[in-house]
Amino acid sequence: MQKVVKAFPKNKFQEIRVGITEYQGNDLIDIRTWTLPQGAEEMSPTSKGISINVKLYPQLKEAVL
Repeated sequence: MQKVVKAFPKNKFQEIRVGITEYQGNDLIDIRTWTLPQGAEEMSPTSKGISINVKLYPQLKEAVL
């Protein structure tokens, strides 16, 4: 993730991170669960999440509100 916009706890060992990233020339909004593996010091991203083109942000905002 290139830039984390917001992170908030999901539970004791996980957090949700919302960020902006770039993939194949497209700017994406990435909403993903990060976890702290046993014995690790840093959190790692999981496959649980979504990435959508920033152009779809108005539709995402409308869906959430």
